[in-house]
Amino acid sequence: MSESKQNYIDGEWSEASTGETFETTDPAAPSETVAEYQQSGEEDAEEAVAAAAAAQDEWAATPGPERGAILRETGSILESRKDELTELMTREEGKTHAEAGGEVQRAIDIFYYFAEKTRDLGGNVKAASGRRTNLYTVNQPVGVAALITPWNYPIAIPAWKVAPALAAGNTLALKPASVAAGTAVAIFEALDEAGLPDGVANIVTGPGSTVGDTLISHDDVDAVSFTGSSEVGEMVYSKATDDGKRVQTELGGKNPTVVSDTADVEEAAEIVAGGAFGVTGQACTAGSRAIVHTDVHDEFVERVVEEAEALEVGPGDEYDMGPQVTESELESSLEYIDIAGDEGATLETGGGRPEGERFEEGYYVEPTVFSDVEPHDRLAQEEVFGPVLAVLEVEDFEDGLHVANDVDYGLAASILTNDHTEAERFVDEIEAGVAKVNTATTGLELHVPFGGFKRSSSETWREQGDAGLDFYTIEKTVYDSF
Repeated sequence: MSESKQNYIDGEWSEASTGETFETTDPAAPSETVAEYQQSGEEDAEEAVAAAAAAQDEWAATPGPERGAILRETGSILESRKDELTELMTREEGKTHAEAGGEVQRAIDIFYYFAEKTRDLGGNVKAASGRRTNLYTVNQPVGVAALITPWNYPIAIPAWKVAPALAAGNTLALKPASVAAGTAVAIFEALDEAGLPDGVANIVTGPGSTVGDTLISHDDVDAVSFTGSSEVGEMVYSKATDDGKRVQTELGGKNPTVVSDTADVEEAAEIVAGGAFGVTGQACTAGSRAIVHTDVHDEFVERVVEEAEALEVGPGDEYDMGPQVTESELESSLEYIDIAGDEGATLETGGGRPEGERFEEGYYVEPTVFSDVEPHDRLAQEEVFGPVLAVLEVEDFEDGLHVANDVDYGLAASILTNDHTEAERFVDEIEAGVAKVNTATTGLELHVPFGGFKRSSSETWREQGDAGLDFYTIEKTVYDSF
């Protein structure tokens, strides 16, 4: 019997007003139900916002260190449940145990980090031009925040939205992705156990077309933070800004790794494979394009194919790469593989569903490498969100930089080189919010800004670290003359 989860609204666990529920299943064994959640509607979302609005003044007036103590305890509770939540994520999202465990730890670290940051929240004192005047700034919470999060990092992304929002004194309502909602619900279980006052944080599960839309458009919502596809995120941004809301979006990517002729090819292949096939390629920062200097191209292709073929695919509790999260995501990856073949790319390895007894169930696809990909092929331009790597051959650094920038996205980018001048130019000229040298496009520190350029974000507010707090605060300047 699968566990039944409820909404958390105004400090109470409750069923949806619709009376309906939905189930999540294991992508490694889709016939197995993992958990049951509330199929909420507009009324539930409205109740969550009303609760957050009612709790806002009191939570904003709570001293920062007192808010921090609740966040710290939340992190501690999550830490005590780490093994359980790791297993839940593997069963619900399909990540390997190592990937899921790392993500749960990241969520724990985020709560600990923002717990300490509450001690630094305040403002700045400036020198006034006149005598007997104190001139200073005060940071205040924006108000009620609506948070909408995706399935591919089902605890880390909710954590990096919820923790800074609460640290800064905001109240909130969260709608997690339906296909992997369990670890997001666990955050609110921990907040409740940690003593968070009623109404401060609320979670409502259900479809974006009702729950998400109600949160975004509600008059009492002051800020909206969304992570998901560019297509949906652009609609969210337009709708929310039309209502005068503060909006932060983190969207898709088509992330390049430029491989210089000076790079260690064996190391480069290992780095690229990790960025392309880690978390089954289901990361907005996945390194889906390898842009390789012609002098090392053939050796690189040989080496990266070896890396791909060395990966053991299967259920996340035993193997190197798990399944895709849903059948529709699997079908999308297979469709892009067909498109690449039709466009003339050369399939070097993978390209289909693996065969064998353990693959009879599950949304598995082989780690796939294509060479002879042209810069304007769809495989080189569109986000696949699966373990499919496009290798593009370029004549020199200038050509590589041009190809790297010649897409609609600009989230993360990397260069693998032993030429420091190339590295410096790449950092200066790459059109991406995250620039890396000699490491994969994936992997983020939690205390520095994260966000993209072009269609990878709204280019307004960044997430994480002090930048995350900036989004959830508004500055007031005080002239105090006496």
